Amino acid sequence: MLVAGIDIGSLSAEAVILDAGEIRGYSILATGASSRQAAEKALAEALAAGQVEREALEYVVATGYGRVNVPFAHRQVTEITCHARGAVHLIPSTRLVIDIGGQDSKVIKVGPGGVVEDFVMNDKCAAGTGRFLEVMARALETDLEGFSELAARARRAAAISSMCTVFAESEVVSLIGQGTPREEIALGLCQAIAERVAAMVHRLGPLQPTVTMTGGVAKNRSVVEALANKLGMEVVVPPEPQIVGALGAALIAHHALLRGIR
Repeated sequence: MLVAGIDIGSLSAEAVILDAGEIRGYSILATGASSRQAAEKALAEALAAGQVEREALEYVVATGYGRVNVPFAHRQVTEITCHARGAVHLIPSTRLVIDIGGQDSKVIKVGPGGVVEDFVMNDKCAAGTGRFLEVMARALETDLEGFSELAARARRAAAISSMCTVFAESEVVSLIGQGTPREEIALGLCQAIAERVAAMVHRLGPLQPTVTMTGGVAKNRSVVEALANKLGMEVVVPPEPQIVGALGAALIAHHALLRGIR
């Protein structure tokens, strides 16, 4: 029983191939200018990784920002549902999912089996998202990996007063001009992101373990650690946090086949 989940985000596209409910192959690549082309390429790379022929796929579910631009999908499902399902599959004790994507942030309260109970979402501003980090990394004359490494080396954090991408970039440039170490600026930005996300978390009421973080920003250990400190609770990151949405979509595809839905 071969199925696929495709997650087309604003910055990256992921695909996961499931074989009898187990991951057979997956891919992660930049979305680029065309969601449709990204979907085709992501699926092709995941199929190649799993050594699976496209004709063998029985069901495909698409999710994410560009899910409506996946013409070969049998069904489109919101990323809220898919991230919840994928996170609970990987970490069954998950009761809260924090997903920081390219252009939005989501906090999802889940029940057993990955059922969405409530959620809050920031999709009106890029503050604290992957795009925000890209801009800040560029201001610090590094890339996203280098940004994370800078923050990890800091012994203290610089105070960042603005989370607006435009104003924060100006503030970073000003701090550099004042001689503030780049490491301290990077850590200050991580803590500012954590504070913003923690405020979203608290809107959903009392915390219950386990908190699981998904999305590309989850690869920045300094953001994860800052968020854990703000919440007063461990934040668990799956081995490959970027594929959680695509995995959830693939699990929904697998369940559809089990129920005989075509």
